[in-house]
Amino acid sequence: MKWITRANANVDRVACPWLIKRFVDPQAEFLFVPADAVIATAKREDAIPYDVPNVELGHVDGRCSFESIVLKYNLKDPALAQLARIVHGADVAADVRITPESAGLSAIARGFALLHGEKDHEKIKLESPMYDALYTWCQSH
Repeated sequence: MKWITRANANVDRVACPWLIKRFVDPQAEFLFVPADAVIATAKREDAIPYDVPNVELGHVDGRCSFESIVLKYNLKDPALAQLARIVHGADVAADVRITPESAGLSAIARGFALLHGEKDHEKIKLESPMYDALYTWCQSH
């Protein structure tokens, strides 16, 4: 399945592909396009939009997109729930203190964004081991 979001990914738009590939759709293909082209491209490519306004897998009812995906796909893993809170705090500036780890994840994710700019697939490749490690850490707590 194809998944689509805004280009120049940061925090949630990188964490979501990790989540999707690991727990929802191992064969997922990710498309990154300008924000104003997401919905039209999603229709044309038969792709699932995420982390854009007015979509089911976006920021809805106080959730970040990562949390919306966890809810939609009924992912009941307690470690994943803990990771979702960390990602939420890292992605939603007003909630950065929701967990002690959120500020660190925000800094690291934004550092990757500064280093790699609009190379969204490269960011996913490089940051996925970090999410693997953070998820493993969550499993131990």
